[in-house]
Amino acid sequence: MNLPKVITDLVKAQNDFDSVSYANCFSDTAVVFDEGKMYNGRKEIQHWIADSNEHYKSVMKPVSYEENETKSILKAEVSGNFPGSPIVLKFHFEIANGQIQHLKVTD
Repeated sequence: MNLPKVITDLVKAQNDFDSVSYANCFSDTAVVFDEGKMYNGRKEIQHWIADSNEHYKSVMKPVSYEENETKSILKAEVSGNFPGSPIVLKFHFEIANGQIQHLKVTD
């Protein structure tokens, strides 16, 4: 599967539980929507993923990837310390200038 470098970097950071590298995949003004909550900017994103890593220990395995101009969807099998694991989630990205501007996680 041919993924953009920033998404490959994001998956690696997630699987390494590296919240700093994960957050560095995002722009300073990026927005993340996950589990009904919104996180604004790299600092909030880093805190969100660090908390998530601590609680869930989630790892991602990409299943499919679709790209349409600046929007793309990564389907990934996510497994970890949570009910229903593993589950396939959709990661809806907007990427510009090699950084993630927007991410919404859905099932």
